[in-house]
Amino acid sequence: MTFDELGLIPALLEAISARGFETPTPIQAEMIPFLLSEDRDVTGLAQTGTGKTAAFGLPILQKIDISKAKTQALILAPTRELCQQVSRDISEYGKKMKGLRTATIYGGAAFGPQIRDLRGGAHVVTATPGRLKDLLDKGIADLSNLRYLVLDEADQMLDMGFKDELDAILESASDDRNTLLFSATMPSEVARIAKNYMTNPHEIVTGEKNKGISTVDHRFYRVHASDKYSALRRLIDVQPAIYGIVFCRTRDSVKDIASRLGKDGYAADALHGELSQVQRESVMGRFRQGNPSLLIATDVAARGLDVDNLTHVIHFDLPDETAIYNHRSGRTGRAGKSGSSLALVHMREGHRIRRIEKVLGQRIEESKIPGGREICEARLMNLIGRVTEVEVNDDAIAPYLDDVREKLDGMDRETILRKFVSVEFNRFLKEYGNAPDLNPPPAPKRTRRDSEYFGGREGGGSFQRGGRPSGGMVKFRINLGRRQSVLPPQLIGLVNQATHTRNIRLGRIDINTDWSDIQVEASMADKVEQSLRGFDYRGMKIRVERGAQSREPRSYSGGGGNQSSKGRRSQSKNRQWKKRKG
Repeated sequence: MTFDELGLIPALLEAISARGFETPTPIQAEMIPFLLSEDRDVTGLAQTGTGKTAAFGLPILQKIDISKAKTQALILAPTRELCQQVSRDISEYGKKMKGLRTATIYGGAAFGPQIRDLRGGAHVVTATPGRLKDLLDKGIADLSNLRYLVLDEADQMLDMGFKDELDAILESASDDRNTLLFSATMPSEVARIAKNYMTNPHEIVTGEKNKGISTVDHRFYRVHASDKYSALRRLIDVQPAIYGIVFCRTRDSVKDIASRLGKDGYAADALHGELSQVQRESVMGRFRQGNPSLLIATDVAARGLDVDNLTHVIHFDLPDETAIYNHRSGRTGRAGKSGSSLALVHMREGHRIRRIEKVLGQRIEESKIPGGREICEARLMNLIGRVTEVEVNDDAIAPYLDDVREKLDGMDRETILRKFVSVEFNRFLKEYGNAPDLNPPPAPKRTRRDSEYFGGREGGGSFQRGGRPSGGMVKFRINLGRRQSVLPPQLIGLVNQATHTRNIRLGRIDINTDWSDIQVEASMADKVEQSLRGFDYRGMKIRVERGAQSREPRSYSGGGGNQSSKGRRSQSKNRQWKKRKG
C-alpha cells in the first residue's frame, strides 16, 4: 500500500513525498482511511515512533475548514519537546495548504506570542496541558469550535500528574468534537478517560497492548555494581557508530556518568531537571544534530523526547516501573528501523528482568560484556569499513598526492598498512589489550537452606539465624542511615556488592538517622572492612568504624526504636561519631 491509496488530497500527498515517505506504517494505513470516512472517537494503542502524528494529523488537516479562523483541532502532548515536534510535523504536512495557521502552546515561554496566535484564529493548536489550562482560566483559549481533540502519549501525561488539567480541558471542549486518544500502554487512568470522555471509541491496535516494538533487540548484561561504569564504556566502545540515550535513575547519576564519560574522551551531554529551558534546548539541539552522539538522561527529563535514528537505548539503571522500560526502549527501532535496548543489571536484579519480559511479551536475551579482543576487533573492522566505503574526490586531493607520496617514500605496503591501522587503534589496544573479564561467574543455585535467609526473598543476603559462627561477630558502623533511605535489605546488598560474595554471615543490623551498625562474622571482618571503606553507594563514599568483637550474634533490627540501656551506654560513642562526621 502507498499513501496514494489512502484517499488524501494532493496538497498532503505532495508534502508527504517531500519528506521522503512512501509506504504508510501499520497505524497510518489503518487510521487515515478510518478518520477520513468516519466521525467517531478513536483509541490508538501504539508504541512511540510508529508514525502516530501523521496517522491523526493528515486526516485532521484534510477535514478542517481553513476558511473559518477558529481553533478546530487541539493536540495535547506531555512535554514541550514533544509539543514542539508534533507542531513542526503538522506545519510540514500542511505547508501546501494555503491559509493554514498553527500554534504551539507550552510552558517556559512568553505568553505574548502564544496569546496572539490563539486570538489570531489558529486552526490547529498543539499544547501541553499545564499552559493550556492557564490560558483557559484566563479566558484566552477557546475550545467551543473544536472538532478534534487529540491526546498524544496519554499515559505519560497522567504519569506526569496532569490528571486535573486533562479533566478540565476535556470538560471545556465542545461536545461535538471527536476525541482521539493515543497511548503506548493502557493503565487504569487512561481507561478512565476513555470511559468518561469518549463515546463508543473505535480501537486501533498495532502490535499487542503494552508490548514492545518488534524492531528493537532487547539484551541485558549481568555486572557487579562496582563494574557498571566500566561495562558501560565497553558497550559504547564495541559499537563505534552508536547514537543513543543512556538512562539513569537520578540526576546525580546523570551528572556523574556524563562527567566521567567526558573526562574519558567521549562526546556526551547530560539532560536532567536542574537545567534551565535555554540549557535544555541547547543540549537537545546538539543531540538532534548528532554531536554529541550520547545523551545521559533521567526518565523525567527525557519525557516526550523525540529524536529520529537512535541506534541504542542503554539502561544504566533499570527503571522503578516496568512500563517505563517500554517507553525508554521505544525511542529506538522507530519507523521500521532496527534498534537495541541494552540493560546493565546488577547481581540482584534478575527477577526484575523476568517481570519486564512478561510485560514485553518477549524474551530479553542475556549477553556477555564484551572483552578487550572483541572491542578491538569491532573498532578495527569499523575503521576498515569506513576506508572501503569512502568516496574519493580525485580532483580535491590531487594537489596533495605528490607530497603524500614523498612522505611515504621508502615504506613498503605492509608497513603503511600497519601504521595506518595503528593511528586510531593504539588507544584501544592500550586500554583493552589485557583488559579483565567483567562478566561475573554464574550465580550458585539456591538451596532450601538459602531460602530460609531473609524470608526466602530472591537474591537476599544472609543474616544470622540460628547457628553461631565459630569466631563470633565484629560490629561495623557506617555512614548510612534512615536519612539515606536504607533498610536491612539495602545494607545486606551493600555488603554483598562491595565484597563480591554472598557467603558472608551477618548478625544484628541497627539503623539510625545518619549511621548504621552491622554485625559481621569475625572470620570475614577484614575483608568486609577493606571492601566497604571508600565504596561508592549512590554517590556517597562509605566510611567505616570498627567496633569490638562479640560472641553473641543476634537477628537484625530495623533500629530507631527505644534504645534502653544499650542506647544510653553508646551515647558518648555516638556523639564522637557525629562529631567526626561533621
